This record gives sequence, C-alpha cells and structure tokens, in this order.
Amino acid sequence: MLSTMQDVPLTVTRILNHGTRVHGTSQIITWTGEGEPHRRSFAEAGARAAQLAHALHDDLGIRGDDRVATLMWNNAEHVEAYFAAPAMGAVLHTLNLRLPAEQLSWIVNHAADRVIIVNGSLLPLLAPLLPGLTTVEHVVVSGPGDRSLLEGARARVHEYEELVAGKPTTYDWPELDERQAAAMCYTSGTTGDPKGVVYSHRSIYLHSMQVNMTQSMGLTDADTSLVVVPQFHVNAWGLPHATFMTGVNMLMPDRFLQPAPLAEMIESERPTHAAAVPTIWQGLLAELSAKPRDVSTLTQVTIGGSACPPSLMKAFDELGMRVCHAWGMTETSPLGTVARPPAGVEPGSDEEFAYRLTQGRFPAGVEARLTGPGGEQLPWDGESAGELEVRGPWIAGAYYNGPDAEPLRPADKFSEDGWLKTGDVGTISPEGFLTLTDRAKDVIKSGGEWISSVDLENALMSHPDVAEAAVVAVPDDKWGERPLATVVLKEGASADFETLRAFLAEKVAKWQLPERWTVIPAVPKTSVGKFDKKVLRRQYADGDLDVTQL
Repeated sequence: MLSTMQDVPLTVTRILNHGTRVHGTSQIITWTGEGEPHRRSFAEAGARAAQLAHALHDDLGIRGDDRVATLMWNNAEHVEAYFAAPAMGAVLHTLNLRLPAEQLSWIVNHAADRVIIVNGSLLPLLAPLLPGLTTVEHVVVSGPGDRSLLEGARARVHEYEELVAGKPTTYDWPELDERQAAAMCYTSGTTGDPKGVVYSHRSIYLHSMQVNMTQSMGLTDADTSLVVVPQFHVNAWGLPHATFMTGVNMLMPDRFLQPAPLAEMIESERPTHAAAVPTIWQGLLAELSAKPRDVSTLTQVTIGGSACPPSLMKAFDELGMRVCHAWGMTETSPLGTVARPPAGVEPGSDEEFAYRLTQGRFPAGVEARLTGPGGEQLPWDGESAGELEVRGPWIAGAYYNGPDAEPLRPADKFSEDGWLKTGDVGTISPEGFLTLTDRAKDVIKSGGEWISSVDLENALMSHPDVAEAAVVAVPDDKWGERPLATVVLKEGASADFETLRAFLAEKVAKWQLPERWTVIPAVPKTSVGKFDKKVLRRQYADGDLDVTQL
C-alpha cells in the first residue's frame, strides 16, 4: 500500500523560494576590507539569482545539465550562483582556488565546465590556465581585477554586473527530478587524481535540514553565521543552503581570511556562530591574544576538517566561544557527526569535555559501521578500532567519471554492498559517538602495535611553547615504523626536544614516545587547511629535515 502524501521533489529551488519569500529580509553581508561591508537581503539575492539564470540561459546558452563553474571567494555573488545554476537545471561546480594549477586545469576539463564565474582578484590564477581549458566557452568576471590578463583568451569574457543588468528578476524555474545533479565538488587529490563528487537536489535538501537541527548547528533567524569555511569546500559545509532554510544571516569574509580582519569582522558585525578548520582558529586565537577584541557575541564555533586540539578548545572556552566538534568529508556532503554531549551530562564537567573532544554522534541520516583488517564488523563498544564506513541519503555512492563514462566505484573507496570507506580509523561508543584515532594511511604501525599520530599531536600542542605539531610514521630497522615529531615553536619559545619528550611522557605510553624530532617553520597544509603529512614524509625521505634523534 502506498501513502496518500503528495510527492513534492526536494530541490534547491524550493530552498531558494523559501528563503527569498519567508526570510527575505535576512542578509548576506560581504566584508570589503575597507569601509562599510556590502549588504544584500535574501530577497535581493534571489532576484539577482533569477537574473543570473536568465543570463546563463539566454546569453551564454546554458542548457540541461551543463556545468557552471565558480572560482570565487565567499561573497554574495557566489551565493547567487549557488542557487541560480542548480535551480535552472544546470550543475554548479565550485573550483578550489588553492589547488595546484595542473590539478585545477585537470578538474575543469574532466568536469567539462562551459562557464567559469570568477572574482576579479583571482584573474592572475585563472588567466594562465585558460589556453588549456578545452571546454570553457565563457568567463564571467565579478568585481575589480586586471581584465587585461584575459586579452587574447579563446573564451568570451563578460562582466558579471553587465550580464545580469536589466534581466527579469523572476525566472520560470523548471520542475526538476530531486535525484538530478545540483552541484559537484572534487576531492583535493592527496593521492592520485582528484575525484568528483556529485550532489543531488535531494541530498542537498536533506543535508540542509540536518545542519539546522538542534543537535547539529541549531541555528535560527536570530543568528548571524560567519562563514569562513570556503564555498569551494563541500558547499561551505552546507551553510548557504541551510541559512536560506532558516533565515540565518551570513557574514561572508570574501578574500579577507587573515586573523586580523576576521577579528575585526567579529567585533564589528557581531556574529553568533562561525565555522572553519582548526588552523583558522589557531591564527585567530593568537591575534586575540596579541590584540584583545570584543568577541563576546560569538558563542558557538563549529570546527571540522581535522581534529581540534584540546588545548585550542579550552582556550576558546575561556573566551566564551564554545567549540562544537564535527566530522565529515567531501563524500559526506560533509556532515557526518556533531559532538553535542548527551542529556544528563553535567555542563562544564570532565565528562562533558570528553564528549566534546570526540568527533561526535551520528545523526539519523548517517549509518555507520567499523570494519576490521579482515573485513569483520566490529562492535560499538568504544574500544574496538577499525575503519569507518558510512552510508546515507547525503553520502556518495560513486565518483564522477567524466561526462560520457559510468560512475567510478573503486574497491578501496566503496564496499561491495555500497558503503563508503572513509579511510578514517576510530572507535564508536555504544551511544553512537565517534572517536577517530587516525587516518588509515597515517596510523603508525610500530612493532605490531598502532600508534595514533593524532593523540601525539594533540598532546604536543597542549605544551605552552608549541604552536603546531605534526607526527608522521618513518621507517625504522627494528620496529618497522616509528613516529617522527615535527613541531612549530611559538615566537620566543625556549623548550628543547628533551623537555617536550618529557612533557609527552606524562600523557602517553613510554613505547609511543618519538625518538626523532625536528623543528619546522610551519606544518604543510592541504588546499583546505588540513595537515599535509605526505609532504613531511617526503621531506624526511629526501633528507630535507634537520632531525635530532634522542
């Protein structure tokens, strides 16, 4: 027997229409770096999204599921593209502006992008790539920048504001299949070529609902969210779509992502929530320590992308900013878990802090299991460690394999029964809290035992002289692998390796203590701000690190 409910497709269009009508007065606030920020209401952004859709269809010939790429900072125009392209039936493809040039070119060609909307400040990045971008027919430039860099380009060049000017402010949005592609994002390609993940209208809609739930980010129209996480990084963790559902104001930093302007934004615009990777917050903490600001309105900070060091969480607690840990990845849209302590746990207690340090609890939309080395399923007992696999309505089931190829399902990424192999190793408690101990590729296998590089890093970063620390496995004749500790010392720090090792000895088992140590100026980062440990391993192998053995 079937239900008697209406079959209404869950689409990005419905999120757009709801946001512009019900929450039309909510604002997208774009930081300009000087003077008053630029303010645009949701209603105005919706009207401009309709104008952009007319321009894409009528002037640039976008049809069907053509790909419309963006090479942009977080700003109002980028939000307009977020809604215009999917709602008209096309596919939005956000380009990671921090990727190496050759990877960026490969991604554009692999996705067969026809249009690139680019911020003028990024023309020096795009212009050299254009001769090799075989499918790009149009470049739309938004904001100030050196247009002369595009002279002689094969693609036609348009001005964003001129393109949308005079276009109708409403659009006859087509009724779409909710399973249709809405947006795509490529992984950062740390191993092999980047892999394309294609999000459906349905997955975005359901993911947005989860973001807004109380046990996730729990935002309302009384909030302003500082969206630091880039819009090219998994749809800015779903915030642009989720905010249009609930009317949350968006404070967009554009290209001003340095600690000083971020502190100024918080003091000036009074956001209540912010989201970014740990490296952003470490920089902001140093800025606030050197130059205190009134950041009292910012009471909730969502940290994901990599594990938040306990010392950083405690430092933000002291500032009145409550860190909420989250875990996810490009393939999970990205929301996988959020660390909201369960009912009955005393606020401020050690037990509560322990829950907050986990990666969090799985929501109803994400099923999880742990797999052992032999493929066996491991119990949720908080002790058995295995590789995390997940499935759900906003979890990828395959990778995009080009416009004319079948989806790609490599065996190292997807199980035979369709679950996503995350590559993360950890435990799950009986009540569904995930604790990650490492990436599978980063676990240190020493003498038949596993050493968590994350545990060592967190312990080291709790030392007052350590700004950052990354631990990697290096070959060892006796034990197979041993940990190498690379540390970034704070300015004026005096701690030596013996001191740091003794400090670490109070926190981990003796056999886990690194014998090899080195000081580096900064931990290498990936394009989305995660520690890039493959660079450190390569530097060690090439003899480029000055290593002391204790």
